Amino acid sequence: MLVTGATGRIGRLVTDLLLDAGVPVRALTHRSGTAATLPAKAQVFTGDLTVPESLEPALHGAGAVFLVWTAPPETAAAVVERLSRHVRRVVFLSSPHQTPHPFFQQPNAMARLHADIERLIAAAGLETTIIRPGMLASNSPAWWAPAIRAGQAVRWPYGAAETAPVDDRDVAAVAALTLHHDGHVGGDYVLTGPQSLTQAAQVEVIGHALGRRIAFEEMTPAEFRNLSKDAPRSTVDMLLAAWSAAVGRPAYVTTSVADILGTAPRTLHRWAADHAAEFTERP
Repeated sequence: MLVTGATGRIGRLVTDLLLDAGVPVRALTHRSGTAATLPAKAQVFTGDLTVPESLEPALHGAGAVFLVWTAPPETAAAVVERLSRHVRRVVFLSSPHQTPHPFFQQPNAMARLHADIERLIAAAGLETTIIRPGMLASNSPAWWAPAIRAGQAVRWPYGAAETAPVDDRDVAAVAALTLHHDGHVGGDYVLTGPQSLTQAAQVEVIGHALGRRIAFEEMTPAEFRNLSKDAPRSTVDMLLAAWSAAVGRPAYVTTSVADILGTAPRTLHRWAADHAAEFTERP
């Protein structure tokens, strides 16, 4: 099994799970310097999605690929064509852009890219499984940890917007299982956490895990834009539109994690308890 993005949040977990299951893994990393962070049992390859021919050594002899797209779109067609020469099966980490909920229906360049890659994979005739995680619980340290570490209130827009954060570990477990178990070819799975929670309630859950109350203060969209001035404008616009659309509506919640794994998805309470240090220790 070839795992792309093997040093990323999901890819690293998929690598570990496959190795734990006794599945031989080839781990693809963009930079050779990160190879030391990967498990010794993994066969590490350096490759770049923007240079399709660089993938050749890792693909030669592989049977299946966990594809995480981490590059601009220009080389997607060439990469998928190269995949089709070597492997029969692809598990693609996509997004819920087809989901009939307004949170997922906002203009989104990443969703358009994912849809294009899905079309390329289908046209190539590969056996395919698509997994579509919703909002990841692991986004919250990047958003809220600086204020929490400083003992300040979390200031954020659209505190009443509801999402169902999914644990990265559940996403990775679904990816690993569908990659090396039969029965999931053609599967298209939207993965969410088990509970719809407002953003303000999510901060409260994190506070409970830390044993203290964390105040939540509403931030205006204009303030958020100023706070996020270093981020791509399209990403900021998408987030604000999605959160705005999610106010007053329960989040889209699926049973896909439980259906596939046979165990209930981890709650945000469980995720926050297991990751409390990320809100108290500086990275």
